[in-house]
Amino acid sequence: MSAFDDLPQPENAPPPGSCWRIERPEAGLLHLVLDPPHRPKIAVFDVPAMRDLDLALDEIEKEGEARGLVLTGREPLSFAGGADVDAIAGITDPEQAAVLVSRVHAIFNRLERMGRGHGGRLFTVAAVGGPVPGGACEITLCCDRTVLADHAKTRIGLPEVKLGIFPAWGGSSRLPRRVGLPAAMQAILTGRLYRPRAAKKIGLVDRLTQPEYLLRVAGDVAMGRMKCPRRSRGWRGLLIDKNPLAGAFVVNASRKQVMKQTRGHYPAPLTAIDIVSRAPRVSLARSLAAEVEAVKPLATSPVAKSLIGLFKLSEEAKKLGEVDGEKAPGIERGAVIGGGVMGGAIAGLMAEKGIAARLRDLDQAALDRAVIEQQAVVGKKKKKRRLKPHEADRALDLLETTTEPLGFGRCEIAIEAVAEVLEVKRKVFGELAGLLPPDAILATNTSSLSVDAIAETLPSPERVIGMHFFNPVRKMPLVEIVRGAKTSDAVVARTARLALDLGKTPVVTKDVAGFLVNRLLGPYLDEAVRLAEAGADLGKVDRALLEFGMPMGPYELLDEVGLDIAGHAASSLEEAYGERMTACTFFKPLLETGQLGKKTGRGIYVWEEGKGGRQRNAGRNPTGPRAVAHEFSTEEIVDRTVLAMLNEAARALEEEVVAGPRELDLATVFGMGFAPFRGGLLRYADRRGLPAIVERLRLLADKQGVGDRASGRPRFEPAPLLVELARDGRHFHG
Repeated sequence: MSAFDDLPQPENAPPPGSCWRIERPEAGLLHLVLDPPHRPKIAVFDVPAMRDLDLALDEIEKEGEARGLVLTGREPLSFAGGADVDAIAGITDPEQAAVLVSRVHAIFNRLERMGRGHGGRLFTVAAVGGPVPGGACEITLCCDRTVLADHAKTRIGLPEVKLGIFPAWGGSSRLPRRVGLPAAMQAILTGRLYRPRAAKKIGLVDRLTQPEYLLRVAGDVAMGRMKCPRRSRGWRGLLIDKNPLAGAFVVNASRKQVMKQTRGHYPAPLTAIDIVSRAPRVSLARSLAAEVEAVKPLATSPVAKSLIGLFKLSEEAKKLGEVDGEKAPGIERGAVIGGGVMGGAIAGLMAEKGIAARLRDLDQAALDRAVIEQQAVVGKKKKKRRLKPHEADRALDLLETTTEPLGFGRCEIAIEAVAEVLEVKRKVFGELAGLLPPDAILATNTSSLSVDAIAETLPSPERVIGMHFFNPVRKMPLVEIVRGAKTSDAVVARTARLALDLGKTPVVTKDVAGFLVNRLLGPYLDEAVRLAEAGADLGKVDRALLEFGMPMGPYELLDEVGLDIAGHAASSLEEAYGERMTACTFFKPLLETGQLGKKTGRGIYVWEEGKGGRQRNAGRNPTGPRAVAHEFSTEEIVDRTVLAMLNEAARALEEEVVAGPRELDLATVFGMGFAPFRGGLLRYADRRGLPAIVERLRLLADKQGVGDRASGRPRFEPAPLLVELARDGRHFHG
């Protein structure tokens, strides 16, 4: 019998005892191997796995001759992907969460007590590699030592706060004891997954070895043939970890930082601070009990449900890079045409990820700037040890530049990032069609032109696709894969695979004006401009949207993008969608005088040089246009901007611009930074209530805004789909 027998089992649950196996490679040594048959790709700690761990520990306790125990996975680089996210997502009762956590604690405590460090007879060693997140990391903390596979695929840590919860399987209690309070606080609050050397440096693991030697080294440590001392905290443990005054200082600094970053929208980090800070000064049992109580409200909170939902959506997006369940062929060599900010960054990122990139521009100076930027980025990552020396050298070597149409015969894809002029892009692709292999992909990074229009004059239009990156390329996680009318399935899958290999999340969109993200941003930003025209305080508008959860205010975003770029996008949307997208021209005087935003030092705000580049630290531009001041409530500011965006999202969904509401939500969070804790634009609408939103939109549509040149119609006329769902009592998400 196991303590997990009475908990809900997944539909494909294997028979009891099949998730773990015990091997006996030599006298006195046991291997406890996690190898669940119902999880062929990557194991997770689901109910069957925990049930069978309980049963396996029963058997190990009977092994009287055993002196060493190695806990490991089916392969050196395949241990476990952490806890079962689907099971966490399905928890609706806080007490259910408490029961689950309590039973995991009981099993992990059993494992810990078997170790010599806690009075047991076995020397226990975790031998792990590959992804070791969350619960997979927490179980290693129960072992006497941890040996980690030193490989590029290995990452270990506690990322639970990114899912709206915290490390409640003992991680918040054991990690401070293992690595000290400051390091544990940083690890848990950031949710960082550490590379092997960084994990060893902070004391999260005790030894590194190559994957092929993992079991041998772990066995030698477990049997006492190889010394593996654990780094002692020494005087730091007394001075910091167990000192209430030092602990209070760490807590205050951590709270201040969390509130600055989250504005209080994410309760999990604040909960973690309390438990982690007290852990070194109280008994383990008391700390674990605090974990159980703290997890109850978090596991069922809207924030956790939203963040877990987004995680699942990003995992589902990986299937876009597959054909019949197998990964589409990867890209080994690609070309990028256009050495500007976007093109240079795309080519540089390809090189960093091990893809040979040939960057072409007619301007040698642009190519030189791209190379200098690549050297700076790679050098910074090397300095921070995010790249090993040979990886840094490769990232530089794989980036080639040329001003001539040469060396493209082996490229499997070409991405153009030239001027947003249709004829220019057609000319570039026309030339590339003759230089590249006949099956090479032609991808455009356009943000405003039609993929079909670009492909119209080209042979083999089935290989033309949009691959819309967002600026800054290295930071923004979304890539819109824009499917033309004739784009083939194979090209879509292979382009999505490239996006995934570059560390991005792909979302497939229809070839419509603005695609998805820019189409939704258009009404949002335009309403902000109309608020400015109506006399709203710009600082209050920016603050209101920051408090709502956007990553920056709309005026700061306009300056960041560039008023010229934003104006061009607005014109394209107006041309495509008519009156409801008519752009407000309030900031046109800034355009006419070349004050374009951050890149020119002046736009809506004044930007001055500071640490890390230009900072918005000099207030509103005194030469910008002014309107008669008018007071708008925070509620009206949020509703006018966010509901304008939501209304357009409903139209896009009705037109099947993306596959469904889940994909739209993913794109809004990863592409525009819509508040992750709200789960996406449509998830926010569902929680607010569609009937209430329709009523509010109608009020805004009928209202003559102060300072507006026209009423809210048709900007706020509720979209037909929105009206239909509200009338029928349905939601976007089912």
